[in-house]
Amino acid sequence: MNISYREELKELSPYKPGKPIDDVKREYGLKEVIKLASNENPLGCSEKAKEAVKAACENLSIYPDGNATLLKEALAKKYNISTDEILPSSGSDEMIDLIAKTFINKGDEIIMADITFPRYIATTKMMGGIPKIIPLKNYTYDLDGMLKAITDKTKLIWLCNPNNPTGTMVSEKDIINFLDKVPENVVVAYDEAYREYVTRKDYPMDSIKFVKTYPNVLTMRTFSKAYGLAGIRVAYTIANKEIIENINKVRGPFNVNSLAQIAAIAALEDKEFLQKCFDVNVEGKKYLYDEFEKMGLFFPPSETNHIFVDVKKNGNEVFMEMQKRGVIIRPMGGTFIRVSIGTMEENKKFVEVLKEVLNN
Repeated sequence: MNISYREELKELSPYKPGKPIDDVKREYGLKEVIKLASNENPLGCSEKAKEAVKAACENLSIYPDGNATLLKEALAKKYNISTDEILPSSGSDEMIDLIAKTFINKGDEIIMADITFPRYIATTKMMGGIPKIIPLKNYTYDLDGMLKAITDKTKLIWLCNPNNPTGTMVSEKDIINFLDKVPENVVVAYDEAYREYVTRKDYPMDSIKFVKTYPNVLTMRTFSKAYGLAGIRVAYTIANKEIIENINKVRGPFNVNSLAQIAAIAALEDKEFLQKCFDVNVEGKKYLYDEFEKMGLFFPPSETNHIFVDVKKNGNEVFMEMQKRGVIIRPMGGTFIRVSIGTMEENKKFVEVLKEVLNN
């Protein structure tokens, strides 16, 4: 064909999701398969969210509220901020794209880590930005390295805390020291998708004060992880009014569907469910730590619902062999895999299969 495409697409590849559980069952003739590859909540979502979604199904023929008014009001009340400082999105993936469309011009330099959420580099390249890749230091963000990489061409910095896939985090003190030194014309997109799982006391749990102190900072949060609403895609960003207004210009008119808005509001109110998810994750993480140590496997301490672990064998081969045995994990390149923390039953099954694969 003689059709021409945007030059930037040459460097991009479509996202390749893992196989669904049913596909793995059919391919390998399995009756039971557990998925620990996508950092999903093993407890599902709040029953209150489910009931709210069921009730909302009566109105599926009606367009959703394009302003997500009730959701924004619920978030504003919870965090004592203005609705003008909040913008919901269809998951964090959409917001990352919206941020890129809002700020990145062709030739802008965009700073990010070498091992982090892959959507950052994909959406940067999509907009013609130039990725400036800073290697992790001890599997953690090298903030000093990022500061040294800033030039007069730097437009934006992607910062994931805690980081996916390594699970590591940067302390509040270090983040403040970093933000103090970032020029005011450089946007810092602070992604805290896993904040609800953090156990360390020095984590900046109140990141909204960053937004209030530094006008160039925006913070992204999601309902996909601890809240268990990954299937209906809903997240939100908090920033000053001017940033929100400009991102809103490139947002689709009905980007967050009605069921997602309703479910998110109900999920916010279910503190008991959120606490249970936290407790299950802490218990599962301790169990996996103990088992990995017994097996002599290295892993950086995680503040998320997943663990980045060196299995000392080709990670992709380990992934394939485990999948054949009914356990889906995520290969991360080289000898590392990432495993989501599941229920205790799922964690024990994972360890059993991992030992079998590594000993073969």
